[in-house]
Amino acid sequence: MDPAPTPLPFLRFVAFGVIVCLGILQFLPATHVRHPADPHRNWIPIESFTNESYSVSPLGKSGASGGQNNEVVTSNSEEDGMLHVVSWMECLDLRLLAVLANSTLTSSRNPDLIYFHFFIPGGSEDKRSFYKLKVLFPNSHLEIHGQEKIQELIRNAMFPLEPNYKELAPFAIPMIFQSLTKFVYFSSDLVVKGRAEDLISLDLQKHGIAAAEDCSKRLTDYVNPEVLDAIQRSDARPWVSDTPYEKNACVPNLSVLSIDARKLRKDFLRAVSWWTTVLNLNKSAGENNPALFLTLYHNYTKLSSSWLSVGNEALPESIANKTVIPYDGPKKLCSALGAGATLQPERGDLWKRYLPPLSSQMLGQ
Repeated sequence: MDPAPTPLPFLRFVAFGVIVCLGILQFLPATHVRHPADPHRNWIPIESFTNESYSVSPLGKSGASGGQNNEVVTSNSEEDGMLHVVSWMECLDLRLLAVLANSTLTSSRNPDLIYFHFFIPGGSEDKRSFYKLKVLFPNSHLEIHGQEKIQELIRNAMFPLEPNYKELAPFAIPMIFQSLTKFVYFSSDLVVKGRAEDLISLDLQKHGIAAAEDCSKRLTDYVNPEVLDAIQRSDARPWVSDTPYEKNACVPNLSVLSIDARKLRKDFLRAVSWWTTVLNLNKSAGENNPALFLTLYHNYTKLSSSWLSVGNEALPESIANKTVIPYDGPKKLCSALGAGATLQPERGDLWKRYLPPLSSQMLGQ
């Protein structure tokens, strides 16, 4: 057997030098790490990993967050070029969020610029919900947030009243998430057929809110006009109208909102609390809150009637021209006493058209 070839002497020194250099590199500071919650084990710059405003998605993209910090949100849309869409859900049902997100993306002119902020029970602690949604929308910008700080703010502002968190959340969110200065709010039980870009680009003029009007409901359906006249004549608080209230004024629908928090009045929640107390309402909860309507009276820009969400019982021809339609699929209903959730049966099949692939596997039947 021939002897093994002897390497040239200088190659031995080269090999030794390479080994020494690799050993020295181990003492240099790390520049990239792998996020322990990332199943794809992508490398992340360490300065982003240690920054509280950064969080990682299953695909290793920054900006898709299940993060712990509830007060840090991606920058305002005017700064980062993104269109921020916010939704609040009191009874966790990922089917609704999947339909809302997919219909919004499908209808959008630039889906890559849509950035979702979902406020759900459990929030940032609910990693499972976050990853399920990211599997369904792997290339979408998505953040999940907790509700505790928003609820605390509302609860303190409305004390001793019992607040309806869902109806007040859109106005309280930018008070905590102050970098969310301009965004679109969609109720979680909607199918969006219109372009969200049309809402964010709307000129709100001097107002901080834009909403569609529901003229099937009038202000005097909820408030005694004589009582309202007496309040208007005798009180000079900034949220009380300087002129007599229109008795047949339509009321705003709160399912779709365009909000510019920089123009939103700072005493908004205080005004709702005051109206609730003065009108001697038993509670501020309910689908139709006159205190909220009066706070918004002449203080919002009117959206096109196509953004008015109508009920599932509406005629097909009236629904055909709508840019938002109520979700008609099965929906979880949570007990106010915390006794668990019941499943409301589906009322149609429109929702099925907007369920993304893998929904049945990821979200269940």
